[in-house]
Amino acid sequence: MSCMKIILKSLRGKLAISCVSIAVVGVSWFGLIVRAQQAPTPPKLEFAFEVRAEVADPTIVGQMPNGTRRIINILGGTFEGPKVKGKLLPGGADWQIIREDGFTEVDARYTLQTDSGKLIYVSNIGMRHAPPDVMKRLNAGETVDPNLIYFRAVPKFEAAAPELQWLTRSIFVATGERYPKGVVIRFWRVL
Repeated sequence: MSCMKIILKSLRGKLAISCVSIAVVGVSWFGLIVRAQQAPTPPKLEFAFEVRAEVADPTIVGQMPNGTRRIINILGGTFEGPKVKGKLLPGGADWQIIREDGFTEVDARYTLQTDSGKLIYVSNIGMRHAPPDVMKRLNAGETVDPNLIYFRAVPKFEAAAPELQWLTRSIFVATGERYPKGVVIRFWRVL
C-alpha cells in the first residue's frame, strides 16, 4: 500500500470518528437546549427575621436633579426571627430620593444588636411605589394600606460573629411596610 493510500485510509477513519463525536455532542447540546426552554424552577425563600423600626419625621434636604432628597432618622426598634433576635440601634437612617410621581429610591443603613450583644451592619437598597395618589398620601404621613404599595429591597449584611456568617454568605430580599411613625421590614434568605 502506498503512503498516500495509508494516509487517506487513516483520515477516513478519523473523519468517521469525528462525525460520530460531533453527532453525539450535538444531541447532547440539543437536550440541554430543550431543557433550558422549559420553565425553570424558581428559588425558594426562607424567612430570616422581621425588623420593627421607629422613625423620626423626615428631614427634607431639598430638590435635587433626580427628585426630592429626604432623610428619615431611625430612632430604634426590635428585630426577631427563628435564628436571631435583638434590637435596632438608634443612629441609622434612610436616605431617600422621591421622584415627582412619588416613586421612592430607598437607601437605608443601620445597625442591629443581637440579644447576645453581637452587631450586624445592614445596608438596604430598594424602591417603593404605588399609584401617584397613594404615594402622595403615604409621603404626607398618612396611614395607607401596605397592600397598595410595592416596597421591596435587597439587603446586604456585615457581621464579625461566626454564628452570624449565614447572613453574610447568602442573598436576601426584603419587603417593607411604611407607617406614620414606623417601618416594618421582613427579610427572606434566597435558598
